[in-house]
Amino acid sequence: MKVRDLLAEASIELHGAATSKEDAIKKMVDLMVARGNINDRDTYEKGVFAREKESTTGIGDGIAIPHCKSDAVSAPGLAAMVLPEGVEFDSLDGEPAKLIFLIAAPNTKDNVHLEVLSRLSELLMDGDFVQSLMNAGSKAEFLDIIETAEAKKAAADAEKENADTKGVEVLAVTACPTGIAHTYMAAEAIEKAAKDLGVKAKVETRGSSGAKNVITDEEIKSAKGIIVAADAKVPMERFAGKPLIEVAVADGIHKADELVMR
Repeated sequence: MKVRDLLAEASIELHGAATSKEDAIKKMVDLMVARGNINDRDTYEKGVFAREKESTTGIGDGIAIPHCKSDAVSAPGLAAMVLPEGVEFDSLDGEPAKLIFLIAAPNTKDNVHLEVLSRLSELLMDGDFVQSLMNAGSKAEFLDIIETAEAKKAAADAEKENADTKGVEVLAVTACPTGIAHTYMAAEAIEKAAKDLGVKAKVETRGSSGAKNVITDEEIKSAKGIIVAADAKVPMERFAGKPLIEVAVADGIHKADELVMR
């Protein structure tokens, strides 16, 4: 399932405005309802606010990704809003949110919202991509930008999956308490930093859908060092005797260059 497939023009607002986080979420729910995949608006909205009480989905850099898995959702969907003036969203960096995506997922075992959220989080690590969405002149252009970015990301992922990990220099593990956005954003940031610095790296993500791109014993043996950017429990005994940097997952997102250099 693609991010693009879950959006419709009816669920996009390019010139949004909100007076508060609560107001923004209610307007996002209205957009989701307009998409036609919510069978009980009040229940779904309560679920979004309940999730927000667990921890903020204002991930920083002007982005928020509220989400809810609920019986009130008949089919998975996305809503998106650009707020040129921004809105206070209890974001981790204290900055207002200017681009909000809302995720709706049915209450099924496949956890489709986690897959979409991880993919969306990775795409949103690209500042040029975010700026392009902010500047989109039409809803059709907004959708085209996402479709193009997804195709590019799929090609990059395929290349990474087939890449030779022999001689990897830096290994990393990322994880956060909810195992969603920050896990994948930190992984994307570290991978990008390593590539920019000409360093061969591999990142294991430990998200809600399980551990992916798992580091092997052979890779650990040959690596120069390990980065663990996590706010959740990570199996550490496998790294015994290796140079290790252990930091918060937020540092993996915002200090990736520094970590790889260290």
